[in-house]
Amino acid sequence: MAACASTTIGASTTVGGTDMPGASTTVGGPDIPSAEVTVGDDRLRVWVADDPDERGQGLRQVERLPEGIDGMLFVFPEPSTPSFVMLGALIPLDLWFFDMDGRMVGSVAMEPCAEEPCPRYSPPVEVVWALETPLAVRNYELGDVLTTSASG
Repeated sequence: MAACASTTIGASTTVGGTDMPGASTTVGGPDIPSAEVTVGDDRLRVWVADDPDERGQGLRQVERLPEGIDGMLFVFPEPSTPSFVMLGALIPLDLWFFDMDGRMVGSVAMEPCAEEPCPRYSPPVEVVWALETPLAVRNYELGDVLTTSASG
């Protein structure tokens, strides 16, 4: 689940250049902030991976998401075509890709991979966000819009 983009973010969590109010560190998972996002009418609380180390770690070695966490949002500092891999992942995931306007432009179902070579998953176009959720729990459609409490 490593991505190729990099960014440096300060104490607040940033999505597409917009600070995300309500971001907080979640105990029992990665030591990274969480925030609320909405896709269409679906509200989620997600861990936010917005620096290279967090994006590189992703949900590796996570056996299940804790109560109150619905997935992980990967934030890229500029539009890019990151590559994701499930090496070391323990749970199957859906991966949803969102462009600069927050529109979903593609998705893929991903299965854990124990050893290389593992499949690589990339968006069909440049994106600034990618959302991982447990496989088959959510059902989004192309064009659904991802928003944060900061972006409306």
